[in-house]
Amino acid sequence: MKSTSCNFKKNAVEALADTTLQKALQNAKNGFINKRQVALDALPEFEELRTNAYKIKEHTLKNLSAYLEQFEQQVIKSGGHIHWASTAKEAQSIIVKLCKDVDARSITKGKSMVGEEISLNEALEEAGFETIETDLGEYIIQLAEEPPSHIIAPAVHKSQQQIAELFKEHHKKYNFKSKLETIPEIVDEARKVLRDKFIQADVGITGANFLIAETGSTVIVTNEGNGDLTASLPKTHIVISSIEKVVPTLEDTSVLLRLLARSATGQEITSYTTFFNGPKHESDLDGPESFHIVLVDNKRSEMLNGKFHDMLRCIHCGACLNHCPVYSTIGGHAYGWVYPGPMGSVLTPLMQGLKEGQHLPFASTLCGRCEEVCPMSIPLPQLLRQHRIQAHKEKINSTRSRLALKLWALFALHPRLYRLATNIFVKLLSWLGKTTGSIRHIPFSRAWTRSRDLPSPQGQSFISAWKKQQKNKRMSKHD
Repeated sequence: MKSTSCNFKKNAVEALADTTLQKALQNAKNGFINKRQVALDALPEFEELRTNAYKIKEHTLKNLSAYLEQFEQQVIKSGGHIHWASTAKEAQSIIVKLCKDVDARSITKGKSMVGEEISLNEALEEAGFETIETDLGEYIIQLAEEPPSHIIAPAVHKSQQQIAELFKEHHKKYNFKSKLETIPEIVDEARKVLRDKFIQADVGITGANFLIAETGSTVIVTNEGNGDLTASLPKTHIVISSIEKVVPTLEDTSVLLRLLARSATGQEITSYTTFFNGPKHESDLDGPESFHIVLVDNKRSEMLNGKFHDMLRCIHCGACLNHCPVYSTIGGHAYGWVYPGPMGSVLTPLMQGLKEGQHLPFASTLCGRCEEVCPMSIPLPQLLRQHRIQAHKEKINSTRSRLALKLWALFALHPRLYRLATNIFVKLLSWLGKTTGSIRHIPFSRAWTRSRDLPSPQGQSFISAWKKQQKNKRMSKHD
């Protein structure tokens, strides 16, 4: 997927004007947040699990090479094959070759963000393979020729009507002509179309939520069962995963699984949690005849010992997206690449370059909600600040913003001057908004006030109000 993160501001303005998108985002936001809270309320040991998960991932990352080697040994022992890819291009080449080696024509795919990251669909289609996404959300956006807008709900931005129209357009060739008016009708038609695709597939490609070093198992979690069919029906199963997904033991995996579903969809556990352990054996009734795992680095080794090490603890639950006031207002496509929201605002500059993703670290209020809800305790606001600092050092951000920061620093270093200036500014804003109670236009802040009203201040700064309160308290004591 080609990045358009450099166009974030333009993308965001268009998203704000899209009424259908705004309605879809509001519905999704309430659903995700409320279900997560209910799930956490029923799990009093959540914080204890969160602490344990942090320790598990930190231990694993400190010993990443050793656990990856152990995982490789166990996979080979079970009859599977491991392939190492340093870059996205290398991962593409490996998977295309594996498909060509078995004379594949049709390929089914389960949802995989790493697959999106390396533009796998584009590479497979360019090589002449019929590639079908089998996750319903992924299937919908494949028909629409759009990237996912959410890491766990790829088509969350689509309305029911839009999906029905997509199916009407693309399912004509399968002789489906009925007007789809309900969600069950949409799901049923998708099921009928995909059933034949599952049966005809020569290769199945899935992602992995976790890789277990102890057993050589790969783990996927789904609510549709499409991952199981993708992995089990074709003769060849290919798993694509990034290297930080490895965990030491089955017991460690259970801790992370208990956090994942609750943080993502508000479930105790997903409908299907499946462990794959190599190709089928002689005694097995079904399963793939060959089993391959492609482990992708794609700049993660650079992150491992750097300032953004914490990001490698991410388990892709999407909680930071669901609770982010920026994401919930503009959706995922505005971010311009695979990973949206706070996690994407950290990852995109690392993987696509800070110049390409220069706007994303500033696409945050730094309210801290993302860190608060993250099951892996990733300090996302701190990481976003690191990008901001680097952008300032490299003079990537605009000249006006750098001058504004210098001016702010001047006032911040001189408290008396700062208090004088804020008192004057607050009084001016109070006078400007005295008629309507809000302010629509502030010099140099048009981007902020263009889409929202700023409540008129009370006429004094916080510090002045606090000093006045303290003075009144002292006087009351003397009285």
